[in-house]
Order: sequence, then structure tokens, then C-alpha cells
Amino acid sequence: MSRFWSPIVHSLTPYVAGEQPATGDLIKLNTNENPYGPSPLALAAISQAVADTLRLYPDPTALRLRAAIAESFGLDRNEVFVGNGSDEVLAHTFQALLNHEEPLLFPDVTYSFYPTYCRLYGIKFREVPLDAEMQVRVDGYRQPCGAIILPNPNAPTGIAKSRADMETLVAEHPDQVVVIDEAYVDFGGMSAIPLVRKYPNLLVIQTLSKSRGLAGLRVGFAVGQRPLIEALERVKDSFNSYPIDRLALAGAIAAWEDRDWFETHRALIIASRERLAVALKELGFHVLPSSANFLFARYPGKSGEDLAAQLRSRGILIRRFSGERISDFLRITIGTDAECDGLVAALREILG
Repeated sequence: MSRFWSPIVHSLTPYVAGEQPATGDLIKLNTNENPYGPSPLALAAISQAVADTLRLYPDPTALRLRAAIAESFGLDRNEVFVGNGSDEVLAHTFQALLNHEEPLLFPDVTYSFYPTYCRLYGIKFREVPLDAEMQVRVDGYRQPCGAIILPNPNAPTGIAKSRADMETLVAEHPDQVVVIDEAYVDFGGMSAIPLVRKYPNLLVIQTLSKSRGLAGLRVGFAVGQRPLIEALERVKDSFNSYPIDRLALAGAIAAWEDRDWFETHRALIIASRERLAVALKELGFHVLPSSANFLFARYPGKSGEDLAAQLRSRGILIRRFSGERISDFLRITIGTDAECDGLVAALREILG
């Protein structure tokens, strides 16, 4: 009963995740999962880790995984932090680095977990409007603030800014932490990680859920100079000293090291994205330019809610949001070409 709740619980509006249906007979294009599954090497590593050693706690420092990630970027392993998916890494980041007297800045159309975390942790925030083309305006962040968090590519729009734009943002705020959330960067964006050595106020967060096909394993990481990483470690070790289990560590290391699988399958998704964008435009959709594994599109004069419902009735799941500026947009995950063709056929039927 709610009378037993702590006071803050009454004020929370929890994040709502995309539908995970109980049946498997749907075309599922609603949660930005990888349609090809993880590297076979990751699956083999997980299988091998299913052993008597599961009675032992995992490595609390995730040393081998941090070392593998650090080596890829020419960094020290102590400049890498890992957690249970990038959402947990973000949660620790909000607590450790983004709670200040001045408000946290982020876009008005962006990942809806950001305001959720702010309310949970009592962080003041201010939303910076995207422009008329749904683009992030770097000059909009030239205002007093405690910190900045920005997805690049942005979600749910899929639009990416250049590394030069990210450097401008970081350089113009030397006294504030700037967090770049790169969940979708591997599908066409430019990572800000090469800037980490130059800027002590930059933290970059990535995930293995999307481009490595490991959404079900829950592994994400942050890269930054040592003082930022230490702040995350202090919060983590005050919350859960063993966040990454033995199976997740084994699978994540193998997936990270399998560059061939990674390059092959992200190229497939990028090609399918461009193919689907052309097909949607031919149907009359307005499609935003995407550097992610999804498209954000609307059909002029047609309700997004109605389109989503009609697709659902035909066994096709997509995602839509209720925000005023984006209520008629559909966010469409890039599936296999066969799944995308099924979507286009259904839309052609719906639109007549």
C-alpha cells in the first residue's frame, strides 16, 4: 500500500520501456535490438563460463573487460568504467557527476530516462529545444549550467552531430562535466572518445546492447580521465561491488574482441537502414536523417497513434512517443530486410 512509500516515490514518473511481447510471431521493430544476435564467439564464451565457478563472486573490477576496451582506444584501463548496461552507467553518472546547484542541460527531445533520473536523484534540469529540423543546436548550450548530457546520435531522432561540434561543446564548458551518450554511435556517428585525453571534463558512455547484439546481457561502459572514472567507482562501490556477473564478463569480452562480426553486422544494419529510408520516402513519409539503428519518420496528415495501432493489429511493433513535438513520429528499429519489407507492405496497405 502506498502509505508505506518513501516520500520521493510519490513524485516519480518511471521510464516506460518498449513492449516485450510474450509471443514470437510478431515483427518486432520497437526496442532498437540487433536483429542478428550476438557474435558466436560470445555465445561460446558464455557457455564455457557456465561452470562450478558460478559459486564464486565475479571480478568486482571487471579488469579483463576494461583492459580490452581501453586497448581499443589507446587508453589506460583505469580510464574505463563498466556497469550493467549503459543505463546503470548513466544512473551512476547522474549521481556522481551531474548533480549541482546550476541545472543539468539536455535536449527537449531526447532519451526519456534523463528526466526520470533527474527526478529520482533530485537534480535540477533545463531542456534545450531542438531546432525546427529536430537538430541539436550547440549554441543553445551557451548558458549557465551545472553539467550537460547529450546523446550523439540523439534518440529518438537518430540525428548525429560531428566530433567537431562535440569538441566545441566540451571546450566551451571547461568547468562543467559534459557527458556524451553514444549508445548508437557505431551505426554512423563519430565517437568523442578520441577527445578524452584532451579534455578532463568529458565522459563518453557506450553500450554493447546495440551494435554487439547483447541487449539481454546488460553491459555498458564509460570512458573518461581518471577523476571522473573514480567518481563513478565510488558510487558503484557504495551500491553494488559486483555489478557484472561471470557470464556477462565472458560474453562481453568475446563480443568486444570479435571485430569481424561487429564490422560485418553493423554494415548490414546501415545498408538496411538506407534501403528502408528510401522505401518510406517513396510512400510519402518524412524521414529524419539517421546515424542510428532506427529511423524516425512521420506521415504528413496522419496520426502516429493511429498508424502504430494499425501496424500492431497486423503483428508489427514500432515505438511512438507522446511528446508534443513528436507524437506523430514513428521510431522504427532496423530489422532484417525481410522484416523491413513486411513493414513497408503493411504501411502500403494501410495508406492505400
